[in-house]
Amino acid sequence: MTLSFRVNGAPLTLDLTHLIVAGWTGRDADAIAHHIAELAELGVPAPSDTPLYYRVSAPLLTDAPLIEAVGEASSGEVEPLIVEAEGKRYLGLASDHTDRALEAHSVAMSKQVCAKPCALELWEWDEVAERLEEIELESWIEEGGDWVPYQSGTIASIRPLTELIAGSRLSELAKDGPVAMLCGTFGAKGGVRPAAKFRMQMRDPKTGRSITHEYETRTLPEVA
Repeated sequence: MTLSFRVNGAPLTLDLTHLIVAGWTGRDADAIAHHIAELAELGVPAPSDTPLYYRVSAPLLTDAPLIEAVGEASSGEVEPLIVEAEGKRYLGLASDHTDRALEAHSVAMSKQVCAKPCALELWEWDEVAERLEEIELESWIEEGGDWVPYQSGTIASIRPLTELIAGSRLSELAKDGPVAMLCGTFGAKGGVRPAAKFRMQMRDPKTGRSITHEYETRTLPEVA
């Protein structure tokens, strides 16, 4: 999958070789327990360890404004996105869209069956490295024709991103070519639930810069 990113207005076209979804990355033990309990209500088994690094197909990462999912049990999650290519590192924005029904049987498989929407704008890592934990992420879902706040938090709520990079062996994998990793999320206000439209934003409070992306999910019939 070729993605035409932009960095400070300049094009950066990448063909990803590896894509990782980091899960259970909360820094606060109580927050992790809350998220595990939140998903347990959907029948999702507790993880064997935290964090976990799920390898998924690289072409799943997409900037498409419309994705498709089988059934009505999938939902998005706003997450920081790390991209490494040609010796440089970038920070971006993505959604770990996941099939919640399949997640109850296998988290790894549930990650694999859904596209991972992302924004095409990236920030150079060195420009934000000293204030990563101040960066804010938010998401909204459309319910009843209105945009409803769904998630919010700062990267400080997630394990240090450098720790996730080391744990996932991201830089080692980057020797094969461009790689990307979704880095975990926050609890959902009102509980995890599906929505046809999902909007997300990452904001740097120091500069006021923000990255946004919005996408729609088309439900395909679940045929047995």
